[in-house]
Amino acid sequence: MYCRGVCCNHWSSEERLDGKTVVITGANTGIGKETAKDLARRGARIIMACRDLERAEEARTDILEDTGNEDVVIRKLDLSDTKSIRAFAEVVIKEEKQVNILINNAGIMMCPYSKTVDGFEMQLGVNHLGHVLLTYLLLDLIKRSAPARIVVVASVAHTWTGLRLDDINSEKSYDAMKAYGQSKLANVLFARSLAKRLQGVVQSDLWRHQHQCIQVAVKIFKVFTKTTVEGAQTTIYCAAEPGLESLSGGYFSDCAPARCSRTASDDDLAQKLWEVSCNMLGITWQ
Repeated sequence: MYCRGVCCNHWSSEERLDGKTVVITGANTGIGKETAKDLARRGARIIMACRDLERAEEARTDILEDTGNEDVVIRKLDLSDTKSIRAFAEVVIKEEKQVNILINNAGIMMCPYSKTVDGFEMQLGVNHLGHVLLTYLLLDLIKRSAPARIVVVASVAHTWTGLRLDDINSEKSYDAMKAYGQSKLANVLFARSLAKRLQGVVQSDLWRHQHQCIQVAVKIFKVFTKTTVEGAQTTIYCAAEPGLESLSGGYFSDCAPARCSRTASDDDLAQKLWEVSCNMLGITWQ
């Protein structure tokens, strides 16, 4: 399921998530925080995956006061450092019996040129590669938790540029806006490839466990134009709305199916990016 969410203003649903565990990256601010607050209000256990623990604790206090749900925990995650990502995943796998919803929300935007600890261009590394590795590491647990969902938060910026596979780290030239757009396009292409790969898994799982599946959504929001509450609505919709099983791999906007750009629909490009990303991260993921 791909999804482009900007404003359904406020998604009206009484859907409960009691007994569900949700991991949200970047849950201490903005859309991530509003998503965490809403899903906590629905009864879910929330794992706030955050780099800044002080700000995360402030956000957690606010969420608890607003929702009354005390089952909200903070775990350290720095998406610019693969060691931190692996350490986070190790803790989650050790401590949690299930992860029913993974929301890849965290991101940075149009920053000066810099590199991650592992040498990736910062926006690509945090927004795309970090989430690829996180999803890879948690996928077995997510499969065991089916029915489950993976939501990838991108932005309309995926239409701003193409994918520079010959200079993926922007070492030859750097434009902050284009690099951000490339990272958001990578988000959409990654989710497209992931959904296709999980189709086989889902079919196999369905053979053993009827009605269990993993859905993948890309939630795209328009930058600058909406409040964080409004901007979070399609993420919440993709995470909680029942009956979306047939739309796995779909693309959503304003809490409804939508069409993504032609480049973002290019399966050959998505496959090339998948191979490049796995090679950069040193993982084998067929």
